[in-house]
Amino acid sequence: MCGIFGIVTKDQQNIGPLLKEAGNRLSYRGYDSVGIAAIHKDGTIDLRKDVGKVDYVAEKYHFEEMVGSRGILQLRWATFGEPSQINAQPHLDSTGKMVGAHNGNVVNNISLREAFIKEGMVVRSTNDGESCVHAVERYIKQGKNMLDSIRAAYHDLEGDYAFVIGLAKDDKLYAFKKGSGLVTGIGENFTCISSDLPSVLPVISYL
Repeated sequence: MCGIFGIVTKDQQNIGPLLKEAGNRLSYRGYDSVGIAAIHKDGTIDLRKDVGKVDYVAEKYHFEEMVGSRGILQLRWATFGEPSQINAQPHLDSTGKMVGAHNGNVVNNISLREAFIKEGMVVRSTNDGESCVHAVERYIKQGKNMLDSIRAAYHDLEGDYAFVIGLAKDDKLYAFKKGSGLVTGIGENFTCISSDLPSVLPVISYL
C-alpha cells in the first residue's frame, strides 16, 4: 500500500528522528523497504534507503543523524520492480539535484521508462516512483519552472498516486495527487504532507 511523508521546517535541524517516527506510524499500511531524503540548506541531498523494516534500516543507515530543512520519507510495497535498494524510494533525477517519492501506482511506468531512457535521462531503477521524478525532470530540461513542469508531468502520469518532490537548490517541497489520499499539516515552524493522518498529528510534539 506504501506511504509518503514530507516536511519543510523553518530552520535546518535534526529531522531524521521525526521522519523515522512518521515511517513507524505509516508502517501499518504494509511495506518492504524504507528510505529518507534530507535536503540541506547548502543544496545537497542526503539519501539513505534499503529493503527492510523501519527500525532495521534506520539503525543500519543512522537515520537519527540526518539533518536538513526539508525531508521526504517513503515506505514502499513492491509493484513495479522487486524489493531492492535501487528500487526503494525516494528517487533522484538524472543529475542528483531533485528528489521525490510517491504512493500508489503509475500504470504507464514501462512506457515512460523507455521514453526517459531514449531522452537521455539516467534511469536507475524499474520503480514507478522514479518515473514520477523523471516526468518532472523532462519539463525542467525544457526550460519550464517547477510548477509548470509539475502541471505538465501530471498529465503524463497515468494511474492513482500521490507524489512529493523537491529541488536541492529550492526551499520548498511540492506535492500533488491523482486519486490517492494526501493530507497536509501546518504549524508555526513547519508544513508537512502525508499519505495518512496518523503520521501528521504527532509532528507537533517534535517542533
